[in-house]
Amino acid sequence: MKILVTGTAGRIGAAIRHRLAHDGEVVGLDRRPSPHTDVVADITDAAALRAALRGVGAVVHTAALHAPHVGQCSDAEFEDVNVGATRTLARLAAEAGVRRFVFTSTTALYGAEGAHPEGAAWVDEDTVPRPRTVYHRSKRAAERWLEAFAPHAGMAVTVLRMSRCFPEPAPLMAAYRLHRGVDARDVADAHALALHDTAPGCRRFVISGATPFERADTGELLHDPAAVLHRRAPALVQAFARRGWPLPASIDRVYVARRAMQVLGWQPRFGFDDVIADADAGATVVVPVQAADCCS
Repeated sequence: MKILVTGTAGRIGAAIRHRLAHDGEVVGLDRRPSPHTDVVADITDAAALRAALRGVGAVVHTAALHAPHVGQCSDAEFEDVNVGATRTLARLAAEAGVRRFVFTSTTALYGAEGAHPEGAAWVDEDTVPRPRTVYHRSKRAAERWLEAFAPHAGMAVTVLRMSRCFPEPAPLMAAYRLHRGVDARDVADAHALALHDTAPGCRRFVISGATPFERADTGELLHDPAAVLHRRAPALVQAFARRGWPLPASIDRVYVARRAMQVLGWQPRFGFDDVIADADAGATVVVPVQAADCCS
């Protein structure tokens, strides 16, 4: 099956394109040239999209404006790229006979849901989003449109809300991997599996690293995470102690990906220990630790 992946000049799009190349022909589209991009075109260019969709059986739509663009790009640009272009791509894909559409979304749209004085938020697909920025709002608007469009188009749409996944200091990244972070390679695996999810309509899944925490831990996680970490993740506690890294002072949310594991058969493979190994090896996916770095 020929697959169109948008946004392949970005880290996540590139990882997805690389993963899907094992399964068949993949066409990468981005407005920036890159080793992973076959078609250089803007995601808002309908003519370019129509041409790129020829012979395609499935679409993975990753291209978007993201959190770093807030304040740099106007609200209208977010609407055009994150919502308008998604609508255009999905419509053209349906017209071209595409029946599988995977949309890369974000757990960031849960926004203020993490602010609970009584304990950490336990966040899954049934948690109501509380967008705070135009980025969050635009991604949620695109999701809503796809939810309405899929049944009428005869298209199976899968929305993957991926959690934090970008280079940052190792203590932060390693701790986040337990409750609100995920590896790009695991994100790519989730997209590959989602292409086989042929359930009609639109289904959404949280994609985040496997958590050792339980819902009963949420009160302690917010106010005394060290106690929970000693109980649930002693290997992380020991690894942090050996390196002189501080444990998180508070954990305000846990993203739960159990539905993706049960329904899609997805299993995250890269946990906090991989982050630490990357840091020790000086890998560029981890930002070097500075004296001022701490977990929050």
